[in-house]
Amino acid sequence: MPDTLASTDPSQPLGYSPGRLELVHPNPPACLTGVLVVIVNYRTPQLTLDCLQSLRSEIKDLPNLQVVVTDNNSGDGSDQIIATALAAMACDWIQFMPLSHNGGFAYGNNVPIRRAMQAGNLPPYVLLLNPDTIVQPGAIHSLVEFLEAHPEVGIAGSRLQDPDGTPQNSAFRFHGILTEIDGSFRLGLITKLLSRWKITLPMVDEPCQVQWVAGASMLIRRQVLEQIGLMDEGYFMYCEEMDFCLQAYRHGWSCWYVPASRVVHLVGQSSGVTDSKSPPRRLPKYVFDSRRRYFLKNYGRVSLLLADMVAIIGLSTWRIRRFLLRKPDNDPPRLLQDTIRNSCFLRGFHLSGPINS
Repeated sequence: MPDTLASTDPSQPLGYSPGRLELVHPNPPACLTGVLVVIVNYRTPQLTLDCLQSLRSEIKDLPNLQVVVTDNNSGDGSDQIIATALAAMACDWIQFMPLSHNGGFAYGNNVPIRRAMQAGNLPPYVLLLNPDTIVQPGAIHSLVEFLEAHPEVGIAGSRLQDPDGTPQNSAFRFHGILTEIDGSFRLGLITKLLSRWKITLPMVDEPCQVQWVAGASMLIRRQVLEQIGLMDEGYFMYCEEMDFCLQAYRHGWSCWYVPASRVVHLVGQSSGVTDSKSPPRRLPKYVFDSRRRYFLKNYGRVSLLLADMVAIIGLSTWRIRRFLLRKPDNDPPRLLQDTIRNSCFLRGFHLSGPINS
């Protein structure tokens, strides 16, 4: 196993560490290790039910797998649709938990995890799973098998892919000033110079150590939750899994990408923000709130000030270049205005909401 990463400083390149490819038997023996799968629904009841159907094949390999579906107060009848369907399925390994309000992604995941911790029956592993996913046979077993074999690893993520098998970005570096420069200026020379700090990592065929993995399918060791706590509910949506992986890393836990675990991800079905197959929508305020919280909480006021300054200058120069070069505008509507409106120059440096949940 490689050493843990040398630094959480985003200005330093990530030691991207391929590991040995673990061969998975086509018919692995049943694993008796307990796994709690948490799925947060928000106005996607049919996708949630399709996701649950895909988990049936995992029960044979993981007979102690339990699933909790929370509904973040969808208000569209999702709770009745899901409850009726689950009653017809008659699955004793699925529990439905409607919530009284929509507290965001971290909140929807934390409620059942917190209850299990308080009751003293949290299993060794917790899988965060998006409702807009279809779990491929053996995907969860592969993650559990990997963490069982590597006790120093705290978090493992799946290879996310389109329905046709095309891989999606699933493993990343922590966001920082350098990634902000690259994303804002969008200049070929800058991108080339900062290639070692690119936030997205290449999708490889072997397990490898990364800085964070997508929360659409992320397996967490129980000891990590016991040591660092649950996800920060101050994030409504976006950045919460990156923040969680950063806290885990700072406590000595490594994070790995495990491509043997494959999960189809129908991107952005709940929020519509990351749906690349539809015209871009104006970014909701919570996207800017999450970015702001991540920088301010983890790197301090100076980092947030620099990040906001880079974003505003970079987006401004990009707009001028785009106009002069007559390039298409593929940005979300009013991106620059919203970036300025949500910057520390207008909103200050106050960090609201709980930091640890």
